[in-house]
Amino acid sequence: MKNIVILISGGGSNMAAIVRHAQTAHWKQRLGAQVVAVISNKAGAGGLAFAREQGIATAVLDHTAYPSREAFDAALMAEIDRHDPQGQPALVVLAGFMRILTPGFVAHYAGRLVNIHPSLLPAFTGLNTHQRALDEGCQFAGATVHRVTPELDHGEILAQAVVPVLPGDSADTLAARVLTQEHLIYPRALERLLAG
Repeated sequence: MKNIVILISGGGSNMAAIVRHAQTAHWKQRLGAQVVAVISNKAGAGGLAFAREQGIATAVLDHTAYPSREAFDAALMAEIDRHDPQGQPALVVLAGFMRILTPGFVAHYAGRLVNIHPSLLPAFTGLNTHQRALDEGCQFAGATVHRVTPELDHGEILAQAVVPVLPGDSADTLAARVLTQEHLIYPRALERLLAG
């Protein structure tokens, strides 16, 4: 079985989209793949309740309880890896996980660590992507699914979705339109990875 662990920090809408797609597309039967755990660095993350309702194991590791980024990432690796009988899951999926990961963490999951970023990479790495796109006068915005490398928001692009920037758009209205596309492209990109 290809086990998938999803990391979240908030509402978990991308996580929920992945879980629902995995169910309706029968990943377990077709691909031998399943979401086995959802882990958050915030106890109040709304997505944890959804995961529990789906019968998925959940865990919280509060990053503020660790003395360093490295100590937190070491604990996170141990928590992730205990959810797979082979010692490491097939995929570790970042779905709104708002932590910059250490090189050691990224190396541990090299080739199996995937993220979604709310811009058309390589444009607008980091935060505040929608406002920055508006400030630059972009006619298009979007989202990118990519493999995670030690360099922030770089790595092989696996999928992208493009949305037009409309007259009168705010960062919030643009973010909402981009998010609907994220919910479509992220599960499909993961499915392609799992299918090999």
